[in-house]
Amino acid sequence: MPPSFEKIRKTPAYRALAEAVAEQILDGRLREGDPVPTEARLCEMFGVNRSTVREGIRALEEANLIRRESARRLVVSRPSSQDVAQQFGRALVLHEITFAELWESMLVLEPVMARLAAGRSTPELAARLEDNLRRTEDAVARSAPIVELDIEFHGLIAEMSGNRALGLARDPISRLFYPAAQRVNPKLPIAAPRVIGAHRAIVRAVTDGDAAQAESWMTKHIVDFRQGLERAGVDLKSVVR
Repeated sequence: MPPSFEKIRKTPAYRALAEAVAEQILDGRLREGDPVPTEARLCEMFGVNRSTVREGIRALEEANLIRRESARRLVVSRPSSQDVAQQFGRALVLHEITFAELWESMLVLEPVMARLAAGRSTPELAARLEDNLRRTEDAVARSAPIVELDIEFHGLIAEMSGNRALGLARDPISRLFYPAAQRVNPKLPIAAPRVIGAHRAIVRAVTDGDAAQAESWMTKHIVDFRQGLERAGVDLKSVVR
């Protein structure tokens, strides 16, 4: 049987340009705030026309690797955590990630971050956790939604962990995962009080510097969340939207 080969696919010129610039940003040759060569200069450097350069610049802007300070001035930028979360979140949706997969991810990430947070608590972050807890208790007393407060709480634990890599990985997953609570609370009145109980225990463990208890309670909290989803009739095999 004669061999078969796929056709050679050429990278579009604008994408090659964008990747070349991105490579210099990622390896540190171009740093945040550094000016990017003008369109005319990029045309000369890459030997391409202006429309190709503009397409490459657009791709870099969409990736939040460069920003436009004026009509003619481009500078290197650093994607914010919100930018990263948005892009990664879209990828999760496009890959048809299920709620079960999100839950498994949170079961790995959240307890680890709670353990780290217990060893790195600061008075300021501890005060913010206490404030979040008070506002959550008040919301439950008024039968108000607590989803955003729940997201904020876990975000504070992530911030307190001091591990930015874990935080960047966790944020887009959590913003898809925790809104599922909106399906749980109306169907399970006990859900909100259980959230408060778990949060209170986690805050106590974190502020006391008890890493083992912080990790244990966070694990219980995430397991309890899954049980709530199941009791509320959420199909964990369904894909996230």
